[in-house]
Amino acid sequence: MIDLHTHTVFSDGELIPAELTRRAAVAGYRAIGITDHGDPSNIDFIIPRIARVAEALGSAWGLTVVPGIELTHVPPAMIGEVAKDARALGARLVVCHGETIAEPVAAGTNRAALEADIDILAHPGLLTEDEVALAVRRGICLEITTRKGHSLTNGHVARLAMAAGASLVINTDSHAPGDLTPLEQARRIALGAGLSESQFQQARQNAEDLVRKVMGRKF
Repeated sequence: MIDLHTHTVFSDGELIPAELTRRAAVAGYRAIGITDHGDPSNIDFIIPRIARVAEALGSAWGLTVVPGIELTHVPPAMIGEVAKDARALGARLVVCHGETIAEPVAAGTNRAALEADIDILAHPGLLTEDEVALAVRRGICLEITTRKGHSLTNGHVARLAMAAGASLVINTDSHAPGDLTPLEQARRIALGAGLSESQFQQARQNAEDLVRKVMGRKF
């Protein structure tokens, strides 16, 4: 399993980075992105701390740990600048919290995120065909999520993404130990969203390719 959307105690997760990554390794993960919720008030606190320990934890537990951030409820007009700041602070992976129907995310967030320097648009809700086309042009991955609530629009996201040739990744948005998802369960959720077996395997490859890209090395 490659999971590029998780949270620790640095936002609203339950685990410190060492325990999260240890549990992921025991669950058979090959790579994990730590992407705590961030906005302009806290990214300078979160990102350097994750970046400082990521390589050591990965070496200790035998998986790749990708330091990142999930820009969350950032006003759309600010997303582009905050994404730049996140990169400067050491975020290898920039995820943006999309317009899930489970939360009151500001309209325009999806488009602003897709116009910014991000890697993944998380749980994008009822995104439009124009937004999917923008994701294709920008090379940004769209997320199929295993998380309760956010997963309600997985089928819509999958259908539009597959029709347009957009890249999908499958993430857990883990906040607690029980959220870490075995590969087979992730597969079943993906198939339930409408992906074929080959499309599920392509989503796995997309995640692997993204890790190679942002980390600048094989794993």
